[in-house]
Amino acid sequence: MKHVFIIPMALLLAFQIYGQKDRARDLGIPLEGKTGKHNAITDVRGIEVGHTTLISGEGKLVVGDGPVRTGVTAILPRGKKYDPVFAGWYSLNGNGEMTGTTWVEESGFLEGPIMITNTHSVGVVRDAVVEWQFKNNLYDPLPDEPDVFWALPVVAETYDGDLNDINGFHVKKEHAFSALANAKSGAVEEGNVGGGTGMICHLFKGGIGTSSREVLIDSAAYTIGVLVQANYGNRKSLTIAGVPVGQEITGQMPLWDPIRSEEDRGSIIVVVATDAPLLPHQLKRLARRVPIGISRLGGYGSNGSGDIFIAFSTANAGAAHREKGQVIEMIPNDKMSGLFEATAQATEESILNALVAAETMVGKNNTTVYELPEEKVVELLKKYGRIKE
Repeated sequence: MKHVFIIPMALLLAFQIYGQKDRARDLGIPLEGKTGKHNAITDVRGIEVGHTTLISGEGKLVVGDGPVRTGVTAILPRGKKYDPVFAGWYSLNGNGEMTGTTWVEESGFLEGPIMITNTHSVGVVRDAVVEWQFKNNLYDPLPDEPDVFWALPVVAETYDGDLNDINGFHVKKEHAFSALANAKSGAVEEGNVGGGTGMICHLFKGGIGTSSREVLIDSAAYTIGVLVQANYGNRKSLTIAGVPVGQEITGQMPLWDPIRSEEDRGSIIVVVATDAPLLPHQLKRLARRVPIGISRLGGYGSNGSGDIFIAFSTANAGAAHREKGQVIEMIPNDKMSGLFEATAQATEESILNALVAAETMVGKNNTTVYELPEEKVVELLKKYGRIKE
């Protein structure tokens, strides 16, 4: 058995500089809306993203030994700084988990990072975030009880057990610490990285994807950023730019071991960020627009899917002060439609970016999941007139 291969953020950033993977727009896929500089969630100023990727072993599954195909992704709304952000969440189909959301709903605030991992590693990652916040003094104690510390971290999951030794519990707290420590602004690595390492999307290799949009409201420019962990959907429903790609590409189906039927299961976690000044109820409205972007690609929230979304705003810094009253800025509901459209657009493109960046992966028992055949997709988009010859 090989040692676990951990890919640090520094190496990922070096790869981005010298060997950037293709993204959906590089293939000529027609997509609407103006993107930010990096076309990533980090186009919202202050946000940092980090991954820890765990890959080791091959061949027959030996529980506890591997093969390992998993990881952790961290999204820090204000970087390594304690300043809670207004937030709201929404579940399209609840066959999944995102911890801490009852307090987000009750308080209106997200008080720390958002972490994404595999289904059976939620607990260890949650506990790691509590320890990380405490050790780094990233909390605000009660005014009359300065020694009191408590946290309800937001940790989400999708299932990677088709490729990964998920019951081997290979994600440890140090891997969560690493993702948090390595979180950076700028370009975000996509595909088989972090929590998305072992994920499958529309029966092609899936994983992490991100995108952004710029929106003008009353001459003020705002950014919407989205990051997804895509692990959902069947092949026949996959649609790209209105083209029934999944019906056209009937080969390159996953090689399951043990063999199983082509059932529609899996999940998608979506994180929406903005610098537009929105209150919690408005952020829930943003999160409710995420399914529109998913549906453009053929997702519909099947019974076996955990489709869970959270949105936050980096505006209104200091709003969570425990004692001082606050003057809060907000955009009127009547002027939110452009943000709704941008959320749907960036969600769609984030999933496409995950599919385009992901590479064929062989996991436990030699289960093989193939990458999206980019040349065939381009050929089909030309056939249906979505890309001009």
